[in-house]
Amino acid sequence: MKKTYTKGDTTVVWEPTKCIHSGVCVGGLPGVFKPKEKPWIQLDNASEEEIRAQVMKCPSGALSLK
Repeated sequence: MKKTYTKGDTTVVWEPTKCIHSGVCVGGLPGVFKPKEKPWIQLDNASEEEIRAQVMKCPSGALSLK
């Protein structure tokens, strides 16, 4: 089941079934991607530009932009 998170003009889509738990998102923006918290994606902790750049680094495509 896809989940979406929105900040301004940026919407992050997370598809858990695609996630390979590489940790690239957490390593790049630990203030945004917090797997031990709910919700685990907290977009208020970075700029939209930073978020978009980090999402594009997801190796599995589990994170994408809408």
